[in-house]
Amino acid sequence: MGLFNWTEKPASTLANGGVVGPDERLPWAQTGMMGVQHLIAMFGATVLAPILMGFDPNVAILMSGIGTLIFFLMTGGKVPSYLGSSFAFIGVVIAASGYQGPGPNANIGVALGGIIACGVLYFIIGAIVQAVGTGWIERFMPPVVTGSVVAVIGLNLAHIPVKNMAPTGFDAWMQAITFVSVALVAVFTKGMVQRLLILMGLIVASIIYAVLTNGLGMGKPLDLSGIANAAWFGMPNFSSPVFTGNAMLLIAPVAIILVAENLGHIKAVTAMTGKNLDQYMGRAFMGDGVATIVAGSAGGTGVTTYAENIGVMAATKIYSTAIFVVAGVMAVLLGFSPKFGALIQAIPLAVMGGVSIVVFGLIAVAGAKIWVDNKVDFSDNKNLLVAAITLVLGTGDFTLKFGDFALGGIGTATFGAILLWALLSRKS
Repeated sequence: MGLFNWTEKPASTLANGGVVGPDERLPWAQTGMMGVQHLIAMFGATVLAPILMGFDPNVAILMSGIGTLIFFLMTGGKVPSYLGSSFAFIGVVIAASGYQGPGPNANIGVALGGIIACGVLYFIIGAIVQAVGTGWIERFMPPVVTGSVVAVIGLNLAHIPVKNMAPTGFDAWMQAITFVSVALVAVFTKGMVQRLLILMGLIVASIIYAVLTNGLGMGKPLDLSGIANAAWFGMPNFSSPVFTGNAMLLIAPVAIILVAENLGHIKAVTAMTGKNLDQYMGRAFMGDGVATIVAGSAGGTGVTTYAENIGVMAATKIYSTAIFVVAGVMAVLLGFSPKFGALIQAIPLAVMGGVSIVVFGLIAVAGAKIWVDNKVDFSDNKNLLVAAITLVLGTGDFTLKFGDFALGGIGTATFGAILLWALLSRKS
């Protein structure tokens, strides 16, 4: 089957609740709508991560689109995934660049050099996996470990919408209205509307927000002036890398976290689709590595396969890689268009927070699904302790410092799960 030769599913597949596989697609109109939904799902985190590191969000959006298309090509269009800004880089980038925030990172160059080094290491790991298979990785990261790591990503991110995206009591109520709207769409609608549950819930909540704020004066009004004032086309603020040994040593090990994330994500998609994607694991690592190198070369954050979008796939049962080509192209256009960026940024913070609660929750459940699908035996104390400790390390954002190097919650949970499994497996 050719790279762009998807088998077209009839539109009735939506109404009947059928599954659309990676090598299939819906009619292009529905595929386009699904691409928009995935664009929105990744947007909040992909923009937030560069802001926390002092990077240009428009460059990050552009690089996420380019990275997604690189990933699609390098996996032969077989692995459905969107590549967005990785939160695993935040701690080490801040440490390497000395960024104090807010605003632009004056020392972004050294961080970019480290991100490129990470991408190179990631690519090398992928090349080894492609040559010798995934067995050696799976020995270190069995389903109890990968499921824990995927679950932790969602749980670790949970504080972002809960603590940072609801500054007032009204905003907290709007978050609740948003996730209830998404849930109602998911349960009480059918067909295309149900498959677009994230997008539809966001639209409904945004309308309610506008009525309550602009109409009744209950909160910060919805401001659309930025859309009108923004240019249709504009160049992002690209930056050049600077290579220093300290920054490269600090940032390159993040590749191990990205490997665990990507492995967990592919295992999750395999479980959801029933199609074994292990044969594409090495190509997926290499694709993500190249995408990270390209992003770092232009001023973007390191990228990773996005659990947010896997959460959307889990909810919609649509795994077509065609959707991610559409989403990637849209992200590239968005990166060059302040107008599109202003449109997405006009979404109220509380509404985006409510959507994030849903998406991050779906990520956590995707991790649990790996356990269920692989019949992980939690009566075995080894499995029980690995999962239990990993979840709390990640959710509590347990941080270890080694001089200037700080390993945050996702990192300690990832390495902790791998090392704890290896230690406890020594018992015969």
